[in-house]
Amino acid sequence: QDAGNHTLLTEFVLSGLSSRPELQHLLFFTICLVYSMTLIGNLLICLVTVHPTLHTPMYFFLRVLSLLDISTASVVVPKMLVTILSGDRSISYLGCVTQLYCVVFLAATEWYLLAAMAYDRYVAVCRPLRYAATMNTRACLSLVLLSCCSGKVVSVVQTAWVFTLSLCGPRRINYFFCDIPPLLLLSCADTSLYERQLVSATALVIFTPFCLILLSYACILSSILRISSAESRHKTFSTCSSHLTVVTMYFASGTLIYLQPKSSNSQDTKKILALIYTTVVPTLNPLIYSLRNKEVKEVLIRVMAVLMKK
Repeated sequence: QDAGNHTLLTEFVLSGLSSRPELQHLLFFTICLVYSMTLIGNLLICLVTVHPTLHTPMYFFLRVLSLLDISTASVVVPKMLVTILSGDRSISYLGCVTQLYCVVFLAATEWYLLAAMAYDRYVAVCRPLRYAATMNTRACLSLVLLSCCSGKVVSVVQTAWVFTLSLCGPRRINYFFCDIPPLLLLSCADTSLYERQLVSATALVIFTPFCLILLSYACILSSILRISSAESRHKTFSTCSSHLTVVTMYFASGTLIYLQPKSSNSQDTKKILALIYTTVVPTLNPLIYSLRNKEVKEVLIRVMAVLMKK
């Protein structure tokens, strides 16, 4: 038993998205295409939002969001592509710990950042005369730093707790990366205490920012309805709706994955949800923000024109 445990804790085997050989090439090219779109789209957002006409807190937060999206996809997708291409599904114990830590850190940081973005929209719409003073450079940097620190605390606690559990099951992880739900299935000990703690952490990390976002948008909606100009109402709502769309995708997938951490019957469903928030959503973010934002589109067109001339 000890020897088995020792073998288990030096290496894991990821099952991947699918074990069917005929799907591997299709999966590889599809995921590679999506990952390329993620990198290009988010790098363009980072490039566009440093333009002098977009030096506002909203675009600063959007730039940070794009960097987090690039990091989230890069933690998961390259390893997945190598696994599909080479057929080597193994991942070292240290690699698994590192991957779990990074995924939880980036996800938690992003959830808190989305709350900060909602607060920025609340101040802009409901307290416009105080906006410049409230959302100054120091305040924006503080909100980003607070989001990162909160994400780090959550990640350290969750990663340490998972890997102190007695993992004596088969070393095969029924997932395409190291995450909390599939790792819990490897434990031979009673994980009910940890599962209750994980639900509490989910409530803290997901529902607390989500409630703050809902509160912010309730105030924003009330202010929008008091705007007399239909054009102004549409412009304000369009700016906020992009952020709300992203929030809905992140929070829906995160909640469904972590509220039932040890439900083996829904593991395939969780794979799809995890694929959405680690691969698909980072690709959609640039499209959502650029296609629904006139200022971003105008600067993006100018930047693309300059790049094409070179």
